[in-house]
Amino acid sequence: MRNTAKITTAVLAAGALTLGLTACGSDKDSGSTDANATLTVAATPTPQGEILAYIKDNLAEKAGLDLEVKEFTDYVTPNTAVQQGEVDANYFQHQPYLDDFNKKNGTDIVAVPGATVHLEPLGLYSQGVKKLDDLKKGATIALPNDTTNEARALKLLEANGLIELKSGVGFAATPKDVTSNPENLEFKELEAAQLPRSLADVDAAVINGNYALEADLSPAKNALVAESAKDNPYANFLAVKKGNEDDPRVQKLAKLLTSAEVKKFIEDKYDGAVVAAF
Repeated sequence: MRNTAKITTAVLAAGALTLGLTACGSDKDSGSTDANATLTVAATPTPQGEILAYIKDNLAEKAGLDLEVKEFTDYVTPNTAVQQGEVDANYFQHQPYLDDFNKKNGTDIVAVPGATVHLEPLGLYSQGVKKLDDLKKGATIALPNDTTNEARALKLLEANGLIELKSGVGFAATPKDVTSNPENLEFKELEAAQLPRSLADVDAAVINGNYALEADLSPAKNALVAESAKDNPYANFLAVKKGNEDDPRVQKLAKLLTSAEVKKFIEDKYDGAVVAAF
């Protein structure tokens, strides 16, 4: 049985978030150098929490790591918890998202070098449409509303010929940057965790890999279209508050996350819905 604490949280208002990040954190802010102390890691449940649970149950003890996992169901709290010292590290995000989060919130969270673990291909899903060509004119497509994942979703639609985006818009694209929309698609922006539940109310939704997996949707089997893993910048990694990268406990976990055992676990369990990035 997985020994994790599940915490369901709502996305914090921007003003409250900014204020909270200026508050002093706990003693963990400065990082613990005790290799025997418990390492607490925030993660979204699938697949990050499952990968960490595998490590905890099968690899951590032999490596001399006391690992505790706290699961969160949104993309904000794992970073605020690291910044405020409530947890030691997190594992749930890709670099474009972290860069945007740090810029907007004045945080100083960084990727742990050598601890990039996996990619969850973003996919376009539908309950009523079986193939991309069957999307009707004026169809409503739900998108994740956080900056980088919305841009990522729009780029997926562009790559499959549904829209065109303003040249050079990069990781900050929004529906306002759509320059060509021949099918008159309408876009509905929702918090990423809500997207699987939105499928009954929209024609299609672009869903992040972890939330798709939680809803028993596979990018490889159920998506109308899905991202290619080749040269993809959206791989997920272990992250800490700047200055804590060399914490010996963090280094132990980084090695375990990129071990042959974890790669095999990912390949066996997810059947292409999650792809090892190391």
